[in-house]
Amino acid sequence: MILCAGDSESFPFAVPIGIGMVNAAIHLSRLMLMNPPEYLLFVGTAGSYGNHQIFDMVESKTAANIEQGFLTGTAYTPLNNVISAAEDVSRETIVNSSNYITTDKEIASKYLAKRLELENMEFFSVLAVAREFDIPAGGLFCVTNYCDEKAHETFLKNQAKAMELIETYLKDKGLVS
Repeated sequence: MILCAGDSESFPFAVPIGIGMVNAAIHLSRLMLMNPPEYLLFVGTAGSYGNHQIFDMVESKTAANIEQGFLTGTAYTPLNNVISAAEDVSRETIVNSSNYITTDKEIASKYLAKRLELENMEFFSVLAVAREFDIPAGGLFCVTNYCDEKAHETFLKNQAKAMELIETYLKDKGLVS
């Protein structure tokens, strides 16, 4: 089953699950209870903390939920904040999920220092639900912006092309027609 966030990031071949971690977890859990698939593939856009360039296509099976308070030492969590469906996590691009978009280059560099490379609001929830239902999962992301002061403006400028690139990538891989 191919998934997407929905709203302005919808694809004809993908099931929308909602924007942000809470909506994604609720709607995807509901889908899994009704008709669990053999595999979940989440497709969407992502911001780069600096290592990936605009329009790079990145596959991942590892997500984190690291908030800025963790990076600045002003918060902690007792929860497991990294989930991976990968066999070799050391080779993985870790996608960080939060309901907030990073707009500060210095904070972005702190994420990079923790091996986090991309930012997507839903992916952590997708992997958490997939793990709960014992379903293999992964993600495909097209980079639309850097996590800096122009993040939203650049995202809006590049989103349509990124969506086209995602569709072409999936067609080339034979996953959609």
